[in-house]
Amino acid sequence: MAYIGNVAQSSYSSFDRQSLTGNGTTGPYTLSHAVANEQEIEVFVNYVRQRPGDAYTTSGNQMTMTGNVASTDDFYVVFQGKALQTVVPPDGSITSAMFSSGLTLGGGTYKGENGEVNAGGGDIFRVHQQTLDNNVTIDSDENALCAGPLTVASTKVLTVNGNLVIA
Repeated sequence: MAYIGNVAQSSYSSFDRQSLTGNGTTGPYTLSHAVANEQEIEVFVNYVRQRPGDAYTTSGNQMTMTGNVASTDDFYVVFQGKALQTVVPPDGSITSAMFSSGLTLGGGTYKGENGEVNAGGGDIFRVHQQTLDNNVTIDSDENALCAGPLTVASTKVLTVNGNLVIA
């Protein structure tokens, strides 16, 4: 069936980035990829994008700035034509804030065929604490699961808004 719009993505892309260290001169600085011209890269000095051709020029894998770049400057290049293709999101790109449920990444242990793995293992068994040490509220539009014995610390409260079924 035909559709209108962009084709669904089967991989993620991120542009290659190179951090540079200024040496108090205009360079030349060696780039990790050769470029055809200044338009193929974005150059940032102290988080300010530099204008191609005016602030810097390139020749192959060499870049020369028109002004001096100090070693204390934050100095990096983004290669516009060098996208890195992956089938998973790049490392460090997923944060807790991206989950609508407020999921906190990490915590707990997984055990099974891969031995014992700290957070993120995803093996057969999820091992968790037996004592609830924080106040927790489970809203009526949420589902929750806890296995094994559970002790709620004497000064803490577990609130369930809705039905509670214990099997």
